[in-house]
Amino acid sequence: MDRGNSTFEQRYRCYPVSFIDKAHLEKGDKVIMPPSALDRLASLHIEYPMLFELTNASTERVSHCGVLEFVADEGLMYLPYWMMENMLLREGDIVQVKNACLAKGTYVKLQPHTTDFLDISNPKAILETTLRSYSCLTTGDTIMVPYNNKKYYINIVETKPSPAVSIIETDCEVDFAPPLDYKEPEKPAPSLQSNKRPPEVEEEPPRKIAKFSPFSGSARRLDGKPLTQPAVLTDSPLLKQRNSNAGNETVDSKSSSSTSRHHSGKLVFGLNGNQPPKETAKVAMKNSQDPPKEEEPKFQAFTGKKYSLKG
Repeated sequence: MDRGNSTFEQRYRCYPVSFIDKAHLEKGDKVIMPPSALDRLASLHIEYPMLFELTNASTERVSHCGVLEFVADEGLMYLPYWMMENMLLREGDIVQVKNACLAKGTYVKLQPHTTDFLDISNPKAILETTLRSYSCLTTGDTIMVPYNNKKYYINIVETKPSPAVSIIETDCEVDFAPPLDYKEPEKPAPSLQSNKRPPEVEEEPPRKIAKFSPFSGSARRLDGKPLTQPAVLTDSPLLKQRNSNAGNETVDSKSSSSTSRHHSGKLVFGLNGNQPPKETAKVAMKNSQDPPKEEEPKFQAFTGKKYSLKG
């Protein structure tokens, strides 16, 4: 049905492009129209590229497309199957076709159905290659991007400067919305055990090692005589030095006491003042001539040979 001299508007029965062995057209938005449509468009002096508005009157769904060939049978039109799904069309349904003039797109926002599309090594490059087969994009449509024997469906969320734009020979900014199945990762609740090490990493407490205590063995005299007093353990060099000093003082005190024994038995008044010098000399001679009494050798501490504990 024609309306006006500059408007092309017709109704066709639609079928998928796979019906005429042109399944490769599923990768774009091109349709196949009958030859009579070309004659009518040529007479109306329609500008190229030819773009059309498709309408499903029963569901009021609208989309846009381009045309590839005019080889369909009269009264028939072949569409990509994804486009029929967007418009809720079934095989043999009536679709209304009208020529359209669309502005060039400057911005497009896309939303993949699944996060698998974002796992592709370079999704923008794949999308750019796929969109070369498209003439226009309509807000609300869902396009199909085939890649690596898998089909990815992407929603057209927003287009600028109008709800339907032409993407032929234009620089268009592309933005992505989060996929439909995307879920934000839940923040883990803070726990007291977060700062603790896991049980498998915890180290065993160090075992206590017996402390080395020197001179803890049995005591032996260097002269071979049996011990008369229990050996005193010395745990530090300071105690050793004190014991050695105490031993020396004991020896000195004993020697001084033995000297005092030689003068015992005589009373001397005034020391050398009341005693004549000769008698003092005689007493000294007598004391010097008396043979000293032999005494048993007394044990002196730490007078033997040195031995190293290291060998």
